[in-house]
Amino acid sequence: MKVRTSMLLLLLLGLGTIAAQALASTPFPQLAHPSDPFFPSRLSVEGNRSVGIKDFDLPEDCGECHEQIHRQWEGGMHANAWKDPAYTALHRIASQETKGMVDRYCIGCHAPLAVLAGEEGGNVSQISQKGVQCDFCHTVAGSKGIGNTALISSPGSIKRGPFPDSRSPAHETAFSELHTQAEFCGACHDVYHPLNGLPLEKTYTEWYQGPYRVRGIKCQDCHMTPGITGFQANPGNAGVGAPDREHIWTHNIVGANASMASLLGFPRHRQLAEERLRSAAKLEIIAPLTARAGEILFLQVKVSNTGAGHYLPTGLTESREMWLEAIVRDPTGRPIYSSGQVDEKGMIDEGTVIYHTVFADAKGKPVGARVWEADHLLWDHRIPPLGYALERFKLQLPEETKGRYRIEARLLYRSFPQSLVNFLLGDKAPLWPIYEMARSESWFEVR
Repeated sequence: MKVRTSMLLLLLLGLGTIAAQALASTPFPQLAHPSDPFFPSRLSVEGNRSVGIKDFDLPEDCGECHEQIHRQWEGGMHANAWKDPAYTALHRIASQETKGMVDRYCIGCHAPLAVLAGEEGGNVSQISQKGVQCDFCHTVAGSKGIGNTALISSPGSIKRGPFPDSRSPAHETAFSELHTQAEFCGACHDVYHPLNGLPLEKTYTEWYQGPYRVRGIKCQDCHMTPGITGFQANPGNAGVGAPDREHIWTHNIVGANASMASLLGFPRHRQLAEERLRSAAKLEIIAPLTARAGEILFLQVKVSNTGAGHYLPTGLTESREMWLEAIVRDPTGRPIYSSGQVDEKGMIDEGTVIYHTVFADAKGKPVGARVWEADHLLWDHRIPPLGYALERFKLQLPEETKGRYRIEARLLYRSFPQSLVNFLLGDKAPLWPIYEMARSESWFEVR
């Protein structure tokens, strides 16, 4: 599906106001204000010293020497973590409905410099709005564990990274083993509810408990090299005057968010995200070779996670949609069965197999995108790394038409359900882009 990017960008830049109006009639229930919330943002400064925004360097300053790395970074979701208009809208709503209780919690991962510099109450400086940036990641001096930005920052002239022999005329350097480990990523890519500890995102845990860790494949191998399902060397140098090395970690750090990369005007990152989506899964149709006219036929589609070191999908899967489309056509091409079709309004058929999670509030009501209301997990239908799901379909074959029937299956993905886009934008909502991850075809003879 195609979207007019310029129109969509204009719509989303005003997303927060529209969304706030749409949600005004359903206030967030009052929460207690515990003196020690369960899991707020865990980001802190080494030695608990006071720092200000002037203690951090602009990414553009880093880009003067590290031009290629800066160019890779600026098109990715880390650089745009704060600018992501969907995040901005939901954050505004969450802040409004919880009276600011979630501000520090959300901003910790999306604008960490704002938390470190004490920019509270939505007063986020221009440099903080540059998201997860160079002088945040490369001044991290330690970790307090996994989840909710559990990192220790040490702003200053020492920049930390993965090379023990790195030297720079512009700043001091230090080797950081943490930067070479998946735990560095896990500090943000596990997210827990700040009041009840409910896991909302478990990308790191999914990897840790899965087969890729056992095989020695970590986050950086897939997301910071040209490889998609494992390490692939990227020869080059890190910047001006730097030595040539057998491998330089790339900073595109692309996941599945092709639509947002396109929206924000980064076609290369959109292309990389599409490639990643196409490499993540495979489909296999399991059906009899022959059937009799008029009988009830059962067929299966095997959906395998072949290329992701975490579940498919991952992240905030309450707001992700990956689904299975299945169509059976008679010898004339007429569909006699379908599931997973999308109508002209972007809505998916009722009863479609959708891979996602559903959270519920304390009364058991699904919360949708309002994850700050989540009390427990209601439903989790996703595919673990190197795992699969077998989906079964039942159809009635017609009595009158014999010949060769075709089965078509596709695995489709979009980063936001159309219902959520509509909820946020109302009558002005565009159709959100849908991407094909995998497809398969098969045939059987009806006699």
